[in-house]
Amino acid sequence: MKTANMKSTALVAILASTTFGLVTTANADTFTLRAGAGHPSGPAVYVSDLEKYFVPEVKKRVAAETEHTIEFVEGYGGSIAGVAETLEAVQNGILDIGAYCFCFEPAKLFLHNFPYYAPFGPQDSAQQMQATRAVYDKTPWLTETFEKEYKQKLLGLHGWDNYHLGTTDPWDTVEDLKGVKVGGAGPNLPWLEFAGAVPVQSTLPDGYLSLQTGVYNGWLMFPSAYLGFKFYEPAPHYTQIGFGAMGVNGLTMNLRKFNSLPPEVQKILVEVGRGYEEQAGKSLNARQAAGLAGLAKVGAKMKVLPEAARAGWAKSLAGFPSRQAKDADGRGMPGTEVMKNYIDAVNGTGYKWPHSYSVE
Repeated sequence: MKTANMKSTALVAILASTTFGLVTTANADTFTLRAGAGHPSGPAVYVSDLEKYFVPEVKKRVAAETEHTIEFVEGYGGSIAGVAETLEAVQNGILDIGAYCFCFEPAKLFLHNFPYYAPFGPQDSAQQMQATRAVYDKTPWLTETFEKEYKQKLLGLHGWDNYHLGTTDPWDTVEDLKGVKVGGAGPNLPWLEFAGAVPVQSTLPDGYLSLQTGVYNGWLMFPSAYLGFKFYEPAPHYTQIGFGAMGVNGLTMNLRKFNSLPPEVQKILVEVGRGYEEQAGKSLNARQAAGLAGLAKVGAKMKVLPEAARAGWAKSLAGFPSRQAKDADGRGMPGTEVMKNYIDAVNGTGYKWPHSYSVE
C-alpha cells in the first residue's frame, strides 16, 4: 500500500512537471527533467553520484554557461520506477534520465552484462571502468543499441565495487557452500556453480527480509551495499572472495527529450555524463574501503578466501566467458567480439587474473 501511495504521489509530480516543462520550453528558458533510479541514493553508489554529482553539476553549468535554466524532479528508491523498470521508464518518457543496472534487463541487455561473464577480474573499480569503457569504444554496437532499440542516449557508465559473499552461517571451505541458497542479481548467479550453492535471483530491496526469513542464506554483494542495507544483521559472516568490480550500470536519457533541448544544453549533459563515468571508479573504490571498514566496525565476522581456493574457483569457470559469448551470438549480438575485447582490455590494464580466460 505504501509503494502504491508513493508511486501515486510520484505520478502527480510527473504530470505537474511535464506541464511545467511544456510551458517553459516554449520560452527556451527553463527546462524540467525527471531523473530517477530504482535503488536508493546512499547505499547505491551509482545513484549517489547521480544525485550528488550529475544533477547539481548540470544545473550549475547550464546556469553559468547558457541563458537557460535546468530544474530536476528526482525520484530514487523506486518512487517512480523500480530497478527492473527504469530502462522502460526512460524509453517511454516516464523518466527523462534514468540510472540502472543492466543486470535487471537479462534479455534486452544480455551482452551489456559482459563483465559478469568473466568473474575474478579487476578488483579495483577504476581499473574495471577503464576496461569497460575500452570495450564500448571498440564495440559501437553496445552504445548504438540504446538509441536504436530503446530510444535513449547513453550518457555515462557506472558500476559496482568488488563483489564478495555474505552468509547467515559460517563456512570454512568452498565445499561447505554446497546446497546453500544464495541470492544475487542474475548474471552473477552462475559464479556459484563451482561451489554447488543454490542460486536464487533477487534484488537489493528484497535482500534483508529474504536473509532474515531464510528465503536464502547468502548474498553475492559488494561491501558498500552490504553495509548500507544492513545485511550484516541477518547474515553476519562476510567473506572477501574478490569476484571483481563490475562496470554494468549506466545513465541514459530519453532520446526525444535530449533532441528537444538546445545544442548548448545537450553538450553539457554529454560532458557531465562523461564526468559521472570518470568519477565512478574513485567513488566505488572509496565505498569499497568504507564498506569493509564499516562492516568490521559493526561486528561482522569477516575473513578472506585463501588465494588457492580463489584460483580454483576461477578455474572452474574457465568455460563461462565462451559459453556466454556463444549465447549472445545466438541472439544476434556480437558476443564473441565483445568478450574477446573485454579480456584484452582487462589484460591491457595490467591486471593478472587468478586464471586466464580465453574465448574461442
